Amino acid sequence: MELRHLRYFTTVAAEGSLSRAAERLHLTQPSLSRQIRQLERDVGAPLFERTPGGTSLTPAGAALHHHALLLLRLADAAPDMARSAMGRTREIVHIGVPPGVPDGWLLDVLATLETELPHAAVTLTEASSTEQLRMIREGRLDLGLVHEHPPGRLHAEHLFAFPFGLAVRPGHPLADGTACRMQDLDNLRILAHGRQQVPVVDDRLVVAGHDAGVVPLWQFAQFSQHARAFAEAVKADAVLLMAHSARRLLPDWPWLPLAEPEFPLVTWLTWPLETRAVVRDVARGVRAQDRPAGATPAARSSGS
Repeated sequence: MELRHLRYFTTVAAEGSLSRAAERLHLTQPSLSRQIRQLERDVGAPLFERTPGGTSLTPAGAALHHHALLLLRLADAAPDMARSAMGRTREIVHIGVPPGVPDGWLLDVLATLETELPHAAVTLTEASSTEQLRMIREGRLDLGLVHEHPPGRLHAEHLFAFPFGLAVRPGHPLADGTACRMQDLDNLRILAHGRQQVPVVDDRLVVAGHDAGVVPLWQFAQFSQHARAFAEAVKADAVLLMAHSARRLLPDWPWLPLAEPEFPLVTWLTWPLETRAVVRDVARGVRAQDRPAGATPAARSSGS
């Protein structure tokens, strides 16, 4: 995916017409159509509904549109930021990010930090919670966003939690419901994140199934971007995901909240007890960010 594709996409969305967008971009309409099709292949979902009267965003297109505008805003601001940073020292702060954190919230965090903390240069590393905690101990990360409670020798701040639910294969009887219970999953093949990726999930799932007197056929795996391929490989009836991940990875699979029992995935912010002042500044900036849409409020833990 390239920035020019996102510029073409947002222009078509703004104009509501491929022909008007092509004229504004000084492209031929066939050339613009090819660029949009390439972006749709990269995303893995149709972005526009095409009608004789023009174009409108699909649900997947609407989800991408917000992120694309933020990315383009950051890209457009990059030269000015580079020029303004000349002669000014910026301290690098390394932040770990696990799968499952909403892209939109993360982009909002970066935009806020760029504006409010010009002395901090943030880098991101995608890693599981276990890997992040090890990297913090080794001094390779300054801050971590993790899905397991950090040990006592680290500061821990509870940021937010998201309820898990099931993205259900289209046509399956469960797909017509509005919610599901653990009892509904007996003998169904359910793809879920394994211990390496989200350490607490598989144990809690197995215990919850046992308590409900059912035996779901759990298929634990480590996956991030390729949920559809993993689901097809194991012939899954459903995939255990949060709503925002389901919309991004499986937009045509209905998502149902897991109502009984409720099953939240908590995100903590963690950092060493002894650290640089700029790391504490960035931690405060992350903690001050509004929680993502659909997340439950955080019960504050420890931290400074």
